[in-house]
Amino acid sequence: MKVVFFSLTGNVRRFVKNLADYPSLEITQTDPFVEVNEPFVFIAPAYEKEVTEIAWDFMSTGNNASFCKGVIGSGNLNFDSLYIYTAKDLARDYEVPLLDSFEYFGTSKDIERIKEKINAIA
Repeated sequence: MKVVFFSLTGNVRRFVKNLADYPSLEITQTDPFVEVNEPFVFIAPAYEKEVTEIAWDFMSTGNNASFCKGVIGSGNLNFDSLYIYTAKDLARDYEVPLLDSFEYFGTSKDIERIKEKINAIA
């Protein structure tokens, strides 16, 4: 299963490096219009909508939305109801499961739990 993500501060990128068992693709703000013609999970950090439009650009490119098997959110629990809101919005808008979440760059428990969830849908 491929892991597609974007990372602005590097926290998500650091987390994905710990998911080395899976091929990954980092989308960038300069070119989010990449087609992924295979099943993937999408990892999204929580930022303001203007910053996270990259995720909607990516998902609406080609058949990407149909290949997305779920979304994982990264965020900060101090933001309460805004915790992982980008991932929640993506899951709602594209009708895919919100698989899990982690704070900052995750813990070893987060990594193992999320690997199990990816394996379950792969």
